[in-house]
Amino acid sequence: MLYLYVRCEINGDAYDPLDPNGNITIRWDVLQENDDSSRDVRIIRISIVNYQLFRQIEEPGWKLSWRWGGSEVIWNMFGAEATEQGNCSFFRGKVAPHCCEKEPVIIDLLPAAPYSMQVANCCRAGILTSITQHPNKYISAFLMHVGIAEPSDTPPGMPTAFSIGVPGYTCGEAFQFRASLAPKCCVSLSAFYNETIVKCPMCSCACHDQPKSQCVMAGASGPTMLQLSRNEPVVQCTNHMCPIMVHWHIKQSYTHYWRVKVTVTNLNYIRNYSDWNLVVMHPNLRSVEQVFSFNYKPLNVYENTNDSGVFYGIQNYNDRLLQLGKNGNVQTEILMHKDRDFTFKEGWGFPRKISFNGQDCVMPSPDDYPRLPNVAGSFQAQPPSMLLLLLLINVFIHMLI
Repeated sequence: MLYLYVRCEINGDAYDPLDPNGNITIRWDVLQENDDSSRDVRIIRISIVNYQLFRQIEEPGWKLSWRWGGSEVIWNMFGAEATEQGNCSFFRGKVAPHCCEKEPVIIDLLPAAPYSMQVANCCRAGILTSITQHPNKYISAFLMHVGIAEPSDTPPGMPTAFSIGVPGYTCGEAFQFRASLAPKCCVSLSAFYNETIVKCPMCSCACHDQPKSQCVMAGASGPTMLQLSRNEPVVQCTNHMCPIMVHWHIKQSYTHYWRVKVTVTNLNYIRNYSDWNLVVMHPNLRSVEQVFSFNYKPLNVYENTNDSGVFYGIQNYNDRLLQLGKNGNVQTEILMHKDRDFTFKEGWGFPRKISFNGQDCVMPSPDDYPRLPNVAGSFQAQPPSMLLLLLLINVFIHMLI
């Protein structure tokens, strides 16, 4: 996974000693990239984080721009949109990309944007609060699928000339590091109110037809295993080809609480994971009532924001995640209190982000999340008062008869 960071700081004449380290950071995460020079090259998540203690980005909001290093185009976007499409005549007769500008200008979506176009931390009209005042509204994020107009053997260069389009701020050059060549885990989803099981996205970690991919069909053993190289992960053949799969299941709803089951499965034939950990981001983690079978600690990184936590195994019980087999998984259940923001609508009950051993897991698209049944509230528990009223009415009718 490739990361780029860009720091945007307020101009020198507006320096404030009360916030000497305040800045706005642009994080550019390449979540997936192909090595075959195909036009659908990368899935990129961009986050704009306001690390200033009291300065806010007010209306009309941020307006992010940069200069592409090659012939990149944006095929589609979620959570934001380009202000201009540009000249896409190169794709005549085909579906045109969302934006073909050499220097695209991107703006945030409005809060009323369709859910199918939203991602976590998007759709606030470009407004960023300070990290002190509203610690859950100081980040904006969006996703984009990026391809190249002219495939070649030369990989595109780094984007340059970043700007957030806010007067008084200047952005520096991007600096990068590569955390991993490919993701190592993925997330699947399910819920008691829908029979659909959302599997890990296709090719989350690799694809069957890639030369370096090594997988074993379920049930294979013996010579098949011995022929495979021990220098690369040897995983079970799946649609996602990940060595680790995390499954989040919304299990039950009570009057004041709800329950989630989390299962971590090791699909790697040749590795055990000792002292593993799982980091989850979800707004209701601030109201965790009980965690069964795992240790849990909240990650209060930003003071009052408690939407993230780390789960890890209990020593000498499940702190060692064994390789694929009968015992190749660990699982827990999480009981959480229903906060005032609680809802099962629009996929709210599913995590915003999950990482395993510090590496981000590939999440399914929000479009694929299990949906609520058409009859709203059909799965909700009936309050005792309503049941008592029905019983009294039934007794009264029999007395009249």
